[in-house]
Amino acid sequence: MFSKSCEYALQGVIYIALHGQGGKNVGLKEIAESQEIPLHFLSKILQLLVKHDVLTSIKGPNGGFSLKKNPDKLYLKEIVDLTDGTAIFDRCGIGLKDCSDETPCPIHFDYKVVKDKIRDLLQTKSLSGLIQDIESGKSIVAFN
Repeated sequence: MFSKSCEYALQGVIYIALHGQGGKNVGLKEIAESQEIPLHFLSKILQLLVKHDVLTSIKGPNGGFSLKKNPDKLYLKEIVDLTDGTAIFDRCGIGLKDCSDETPCPIHFDYKVVKDKIRDLLQTKSLSGLIQDIESGKSIVAFN
């Protein structure tokens, strides 16, 4: 459903939130290696998030990335919107150009329910909520 850019952005932000606590900067190479993401591709994605004030980037030997936004106020939808845009919520489930409530495709109304649930999930799941779930053991993420 999401592009590789979006998936990598979400993985990178979660990694930074977990490993950058206490003001620690997390290096690009560390993130890329742990997630098996191409370094240059990840760099472009994270710079986009810096540009939009989600992350902070510091150069130098102690540099790296850290969260700029409060994780309580950073919802997954913001990261998805920045990387993939909002078109995924407007597209037809089978790719028709003129699909709408007035001219529905065969799966339009069922797919609309799914898209609304995903949109709601992304709008209500904050980064801090994800981190709490991971730290409590409710959720598991595997970082190499």
